[in-house]
Amino acid sequence: MKRPPKGAKERTQTIQVWTYEQAQAAVPYISSILRSLREHALEALQYYHRAKRIANRPGRPNRSAIIAHQEAEREARRADDRFRDDLAELQDMDIYTLDPIQGQALVPFVYNDQLAWYIFDLFDAQPLRFWRYQSDPDDTRRPVTAMQRGAAEATRIV
Repeated sequence: MKRPPKGAKERTQTIQVWTYEQAQAAVPYISSILRSLREHALEALQYYHRAKRIANRPGRPNRSAIIAHQEAEREARRADDRFRDDLAELQDMDIYTLDPIQGQALVPFVYNDQLAWYIFDLFDAQPLRFWRYQSDPDDTRRPVTAMQRGAAEATRIV
């Protein structure tokens, strides 16, 4: 077993876990942030593609093409900055994006003494319909039942 260097501190991350009721109450707020996150991701992609198309035009670029390219890159960076701000807002609540374009995020909870995640889906009529354990493959989707709704306690886990 490899030991950390003498004097090195072990790194731990503490996250706030949610009850189902807390997550349900936060659905409108989480939805709002995810919508904004998705819009900014799509906007950044649009501008990056525009800049790439301009840069890939055959021949030497003229002044207006150079300006258009710089403007597209600047707008892409601005959208990226807004995306990162939205992402930070989610992460401050210990909610993590699974796929920002698809509007999916992970909300942590504890079930059977294990870290688990409610899978928040922005485009589902019931955004908290599924869950999975931390150790499950990413594509695992288990239906949320009364057991997961009642078993989760709000606490911090390390």
